[in-house]
Amino acid sequence: MTQRIVLAEDSILLAEGIQRILERAGHDVVAVVDNADALRLVDVTDVDLVITDVRMPPGSGDDGLRAALELRQGRPGLPVLVVSQYVAAAYARTMLAEPGGAVGYLLKERVGRVADFLRAVDTVIAGGVVVDPEVVASMFATAVLDRLTPRESEVLELMARGASNSEIAASLVVSDAAVSKHVANIFAKLDLPPETENRRVRAILLYLGRVS
Repeated sequence: MTQRIVLAEDSILLAEGIQRILERAGHDVVAVVDNADALRLVDVTDVDLVITDVRMPPGSGDDGLRAALELRQGRPGLPVLVVSQYVAAAYARTMLAEPGGAVGYLLKERVGRVADFLRAVDTVIAGGVVVDPEVVASMFATAVLDRLTPRESEVLELMARGASNSEIAASLVVSDAAVSKHVANIFAKLDLPPETENRRVRAILLYLGRVS
């Protein structure tokens, strides 16, 4: 079934590629814009889907995402599929917080997997929710880190900076035994049992995934 789609993407090559994929699948790309201000001006009364990059001119932040959400305010339930170069759990949460579903967040590399991309398009148009698997993993990691106490988070941050347990103890003015207990609690809360290889490295990678 042919769907009417608006595409907002400031990369000419990527915009042309996405448009070609959609049109070959039988969809009608009714508008292609390269900045957030132009997206805000598009008449979406009869549009079935808006596909937009998160970061678009004129700013360097989440202009594309905000423009699409403003369109949804004017037309509640408007299906929106966001594509991004970045694994940004915060942007995904913003999309998931939208009432009524019909939202999606995909990494741009997923567009190259045409079948997956078109499946996501169909799902969002039908009112479903799609989140890129890599973004889901990032969101899970962030949720897991929220289990830590402020002191445990502080210890993990020092671990990520390369500090040994003794150096952490000196920095926090606590005993080595106290640090060892904090580290053990961190491993337990991050679901890293004793048999897990390189537990310290895995814990640090989870932390770095949040702050990146």
